[in-house]
Amino acid sequence: MTSQNNGIQYSSLFGPSQVICQTEETDRDTLLLEMLRLLAYERGIGNVEEAYGAVLAREEEAPTIVAPGIAMPHAKLMALHEIVVAIATSKKGIIYDKKQPDNLVKLVILALAPKDAPGAYLQAVSCVAKICQDPATADVVSSLSTREKVWNFFDEGGVVLPDRLRARDIMDSVEVKLSEHDTLERAIDLFVRYRLNELPVLDKDGDLIGVVSTQELLHVCLPEYILWMEDLTPIMNFEPFAEILRKESQTWLTEIMTSEYATVQVDEPAVQVAKQITRERTRWAYVLQGKRLVGVVSLETFLNKILRE
Repeated sequence: MTSQNNGIQYSSLFGPSQVICQTEETDRDTLLLEMLRLLAYERGIGNVEEAYGAVLAREEEAPTIVAPGIAMPHAKLMALHEIVVAIATSKKGIIYDKKQPDNLVKLVILALAPKDAPGAYLQAVSCVAKICQDPATADVVSSLSTREKVWNFFDEGGVVLPDRLRARDIMDSVEVKLSEHDTLERAIDLFVRYRLNELPVLDKDGDLIGVVSTQELLHVCLPEYILWMEDLTPIMNFEPFAEILRKESQTWLTEIMTSEYATVQVDEPAVQVAKQITRERTRWAYVLQGKRLVGVVSLETFLNKILRE
């Protein structure tokens, strides 16, 4: 699977023969094995047991329920040269995640991707997300009575695989952030509570205006001249830190935040994230829509999604 898909429709990744329609199976793992056996027969995916083990390992790590009633299990296999898909529907729904027994899955979209195609699965997810925007999708598709009707649902959507993975496809939401009117006290509290080493600072419009990091905080506490001192006796009792504590509630973030951080626009190619993280020598890239902060990608997330998803 190359990064350039030349307008490949999602429906071309499978046919009606790769659909299990309104299954009576209620066990997730048994259904996944049945779908893999179907793909082995229809598409020659290689060792079914190996594929089954890879899919289950991924699901045990984090069940891939991507929308109400919809699961997208997946795995990467050396035997493949392109993405292959199988679909299964259930009118009653199955318990896909034992920790969420009330969240019944009615539409299972199994995707297998080549081992050497970074991000291929995420391109497929991005495509399916457009098809399945309606919260009622799982109910609608599971009510269809034939394999051909299920395939037609995806085909009539006319959605094509994106030509490349974009920053929006790998970003996480920003759960913890600071306001331009917050103080250093607030920043330290959040650093400690969430075990973070960097936090974005936003203005009243949600625009990113700076970043406060634990590294910058240390620089404030330990000026350059201290770093060259051989005898640390004068600061053995953390006097510079004590001084920070005395002033933390009166120190505005705008006084200590930095303007040196990595950013990418939301629709830029995902590889731009790696470029910016490397260029800025940081672990985070902030995803912007114009100036507004819409997401964040950590180095760990980037490596996981590109090399393991």
